[in-house]
Amino acid sequence: MWREPLYTAAEMRAAEEAYEGTTLDLMESAGTAAAEAVLRHYPDARLVSVWCGGGSNGGDGLVVARKLREADREVEIRLIVAEDKLTGDAAENLRRAKDADVPFTEDGGAGDVLVDAVFGTGFSGKPRPDSARAIDQMNRADAPALALDVPSGVDASTGEVAGPAVEAERTVTFHGRKVGLAVAPGRFHTGAVEVADIGLPSSETRHRRVTPEILELVPRRGPRDNKYTAGSVLVVGGSTGLTGAPSLTAQAALRAGAGIVTACVPASLNMVFEQRLLEVITRPCADEDGSLTLDAADAVLEAAERADAVAVGPGLGRTDSARGLVGYLLNRLDKPVVLDADGLWALSGHLDWVFSRDAPTVLTPHAGELARLLDRDSSWVSERRLLAVQSGADDAGAVVLLKGADTLVAAPGRGVLVCDLGNPGLATAGTGDVLTGIVVALLAKGMEAQPAAAAAAAAGGAAADLAAERHGPAGLIASDVVEALSLALS
Repeated sequence: MWREPLYTAAEMRAAEEAYEGTTLDLMESAGTAAAEAVLRHYPDARLVSVWCGGGSNGGDGLVVARKLREADREVEIRLIVAEDKLTGDAAENLRRAKDADVPFTEDGGAGDVLVDAVFGTGFSGKPRPDSARAIDQMNRADAPALALDVPSGVDASTGEVAGPAVEAERTVTFHGRKVGLAVAPGRFHTGAVEVADIGLPSSETRHRRVTPEILELVPRRGPRDNKYTAGSVLVVGGSTGLTGAPSLTAQAALRAGAGIVTACVPASLNMVFEQRLLEVITRPCADEDGSLTLDAADAVLEAAERADAVAVGPGLGRTDSARGLVGYLLNRLDKPVVLDADGLWALSGHLDWVFSRDAPTVLTPHAGELARLLDRDSSWVSERRLLAVQSGADDAGAVVLLKGADTLVAAPGRGVLVCDLGNPGLATAGTGDVLTGIVVALLAKGMEAQPAAAAAAAAGGAAADLAAERHGPAGLIASDVVEALSLALS
């Protein structure tokens, strides 16, 4: 299956309510699994310090401490709340920890490993001052932290981090990954994540994490295909100084399996594209000072008649004429369209151009571009990526692919697909243009818009990993990713 469940706090509560055993049994299973992870990953730790809050996550931590004690490991418990604040299962495990003679400490800073059991999936907002101080102390400690379920301070349902949050080296999460472990900024606090089975029944979730198996959905060329049935792509873009962007998009579309690619480019720059793009048909269109004008529209629409999908925007330039061309094309193209880069700039203030379309539309912004579309600051998007991408999809009535280390793909009225495949080498100019080329190629092959965008992100990530094996991630460039695409999809 290519979609791994990502749980919100509410979905975890529902899964626990469906469990036929007791919540105390679940706490015992969770704490036992986490203790085993500590023993496995930190066999040489002299002292394990378990920091416990007052809720169920703190109860899990108390089980961890007891299990480590039973395994003859030196362990201590740092309660960051008064004992009388613990109730229910957590209070019962406090009693059991005391019966097992687990020592308690007021400091907890001397451990070789810290277990973060302060906040669990129910946390949201900013930690209170006492908890915030404890989180800061853990982050300043000269020891790795292993978080239980989610690093304290991270909102499990959204990935938002409103205050201090634990910087974990590892996270042991129970039953299934939480949304906040996959979506930034939360994902940057998790370290290595492992999922512990605690006996809960499987259940549906709104949001899903994309696995490499999604690439099995991509149609491959068959023996009966020709260049048109394999997928015909049209790329519209290019301007003076920006010929590389549409070139990368066109080349990526071919490497992603499109059978034929045509590029509508400024007539004054056509010779540049003729020399750069050996396998791409170039169509010179009306331009002014190296930028396409509205007079290019008829030629673009004529070229689009034989295309299955169209990419608009790479290197298009930011002129009033370019904005007019984008609006005109969106109103008349009856094919799937991918809008990127300067196409998104043109769309700012005109989301109705997309909302009124009947054919599928995919927008591929980074945080700054999505912020402009939503009339927000880019920091607002970066801090609330899940909310931002959902808002963009709903406001535009289109699929929105929000680029980043966690690429989020939202569709109106549906959950978000999260793709974290790839490596930091993708943080370089041109990889967004490559992604646009992959998306438009998969749309041309007949894939539905949201899975096509998610599969494109996965393909780009897989290609980046292959390219990094050859070139290393430090100096990876966009054309390296293009070169590796065919192998990634094969």
